[in-house]
Amino acid sequence: MAIGIDDAQGRRTHVEVTPGVLQVGIRFSARPEGPSWSCTPAAARELAAALVRSAGEAEKLSPADPVTVRADGLRRGDVRDGNRIMTVESVRNDGSTAHVTWKSGAGRSWTQAYAADAGITLRYRLRTEA
Repeated sequence: MAIGIDDAQGRRTHVEVTPGVLQVGIRFSARPEGPSWSCTPAAARELAAALVRSAGEAEKLSPADPVTVRADGLRRGDVRDGNRIMTVESVRNDGSTAHVTWKSGAGRSWTQAYAADAGITLRYRLRTEA
């Protein structure tokens, strides 16, 4: 199983998780020689539980009310408000147009063009380091 994540600089990398005999393999594939680890199934469950708890805490830190931002101000990781989860993968601003690539919770991606000053309501924003 491979999961896409972003590093601190916003670069996409994949975490590959593979089951083995009495161990779980974990490899970060940003580079072919990416670091790899193995752990017991119990440790893998602890890691998964810690990630779930951290994700919940991160979502709690987001504003309770939706926020509206200009389309040209969207950032990777912003989540659109609505019935379905849609996360910003990338934004390319082209003068008066913002080209936003969204990814659905089901993993499908598409690009939409918006007027740069169009208001987009977000469920929450990814916080950036100051």
